[in-house]
Amino acid sequence: MEKGNADGQQAMPSGKVLSQLPVLGLRAKRGASDENQPPIEQKRTRWLPMPTRRVAASIATTCSRVSAAAAVPRAQREGRRASLRPGLALPAASVAEVIRRPVPVAAVPKRAALAPAAGNDGKKRAAWDLKGQLTDTRAKMSGYKEKVQRLDEENQQLKRQLQEQVAQNQELSSQVSTLSSTLHTFEEQARQRHQEVMELSGLKKQLEDQLTCQSRTIGELEGTKRDLSALLETREVKLKLVEGNLAQRECENKELRDQVAAQLQTVAQQEERLHQLEMERRRLHNLVQELKGNIRVFCRVRPLLAWEKERQKGLEHLHFPVQDNKALVLSKVEESHIGRDRKGDVKYDFSFDRVFSPACSQEEVFEEIALLVQSALDGYHVCIFAYGQTGSGKTYTMEGPDDMNPETVGMIPRAVQQVFQGARQLEPKGWQYHFTANFLEIYNESLRDLLVGRPERSAELEIKRVSQSSEELHVPNLRYVPVNSEDEVLKLLRTAKANRSVAKTALNDHSSRSHSLFQLRIEGWNPSRDLHSSSVLSLVDLAGSERLDKSFSKGERLKETQAINTSLSTLGLVIMALSNKEPHIPYRNSKLTYLLQNSLGGNSKMLMFVNISPLEENFSESLNSLRFASKVNECVIGTAHVNRK
Repeated sequence: MEKGNADGQQAMPSGKVLSQLPVLGLRAKRGASDENQPPIEQKRTRWLPMPTRRVAASIATTCSRVSAAAAVPRAQREGRRASLRPGLALPAASVAEVIRRPVPVAAVPKRAALAPAAGNDGKKRAAWDLKGQLTDTRAKMSGYKEKVQRLDEENQQLKRQLQEQVAQNQELSSQVSTLSSTLHTFEEQARQRHQEVMELSGLKKQLEDQLTCQSRTIGELEGTKRDLSALLETREVKLKLVEGNLAQRECENKELRDQVAAQLQTVAQQEERLHQLEMERRRLHNLVQELKGNIRVFCRVRPLLAWEKERQKGLEHLHFPVQDNKALVLSKVEESHIGRDRKGDVKYDFSFDRVFSPACSQEEVFEEIALLVQSALDGYHVCIFAYGQTGSGKTYTMEGPDDMNPETVGMIPRAVQQVFQGARQLEPKGWQYHFTANFLEIYNESLRDLLVGRPERSAELEIKRVSQSSEELHVPNLRYVPVNSEDEVLKLLRTAKANRSVAKTALNDHSSRSHSLFQLRIEGWNPSRDLHSSSVLSLVDLAGSERLDKSFSKGERLKETQAINTSLSTLGLVIMALSNKEPHIPYRNSKLTYLLQNSLGGNSKMLMFVNISPLEENFSESLNSLRFASKVNECVIGTAHVNRK
């Protein structure tokens, strides 16, 4: 520490600083050599107490801060105050600068050096003038007190300013904390915004690429649009032309509609006329058939087989007049009983509705019965059967050979084909048809279903009436098959042919031992005319008649021959009874006649094929068959009636 200064202070040996102000009543000591010297005026100083020195130091510090604050320009201070206004966000660097910035204090004037004790005139008092010195000291104390008082006031003012600055610093600290958290939030948001900006930049690039593609597409579409616009203009021109043509066509269409209405009326009239003509055709067709006879007989002579031509040369006993296709002459040379003389030829003349020579084909034969088959479609019961001795060609005529072709097809397949063709031709006229087929045989006076295999056949079939009030007959448990085409019927015919009873006899290696009966039931409707028709087409292949003395039948073959001859005889008796108008017709004497009762009576049309063998050795059997056919041809069984509701 400094020893002695301008203010009269000196350091104590103990390190304490004592006030150098003079103290009253104290006098400086003299040395031994100075005792005889006059008293010398000495400074009397005394150390000020420590609190006073601390106050003085505080006042000096405050004064320096005030001086520094006074040196700061007013504009800078106003800027700081504005930057520290609450509610305004400051950057982190500005906040740190505010924190580090020193708080300004009011300038404190430097302590004036204590003036040496002097008199009123400013001269230094003598050492012995203690009273004057005391007066000066009191004057200085008064000055010091005023200064201390003034400094206390300034100190209080500075303390208040300091407290305000501390409060302001605390407020700034809280604002800094708030701003720091806000800054942290803003930094986090800035990072998020930066990430979003990066994502948006990527999205922007994608959108720019898409925009480029879209722009290119738009360019292409604009080109297409221009092309389409040009095309549209062309189409508009064409459309106007088409609209003009359409208006013209509408006028023409209206005229055509009027014409169509007139044509529809004409068509209705024509349909009515067509229906009337169809009914008239049916009436005339039936009239023609009636004029030909409800029982018609055709005679057919089969050709010689290859092995028969070696045994017989020609057909000298059969004559077919060229001018008359309805006549047949049988001739036979008679010899005398002695055997020496030869008499003239004996001739037997026969006349039928049609005679077919061996040269006639199946098609020529069917042309003659086609109109009769048409009657079945018109609603009449029709029965066609073949009669003759065994081996005369009945099965060939009705069914055809085993290896059939279009030329050798028999009457049954051809009749079925014509029926279906006729039904299709009548469909435009409003007719609808339903067909049901069955095929059976009469073997030894028992009925067998030919559409069912032998292992599957049930008990013996019986013939019964449909009802007590009806004359219609049917066979319960017989298989009735609905058919819609010729092919289905032909399939049934092949099945029946495989199941039919045949055997070898002395007269025929492949002789039919039963009567076969194919029936096609025809149901027709015309809803627009409220008409309904029902008919049955029966096609019968009778078993061949045989003479026991020539057939040499024994055992089972003998029993079959007897049953066949009995049923054929009954058929002849029934036809004779119908021809003679007898009150009782023996239908029940045979299963064959009983089953054909509805077809043989007056409410049906019947055609009989009498088949003749070309062999001269069968002359007697041929003669008997022709005589029986002649009797049938002479029968008149009445007028057939259509089955229509």
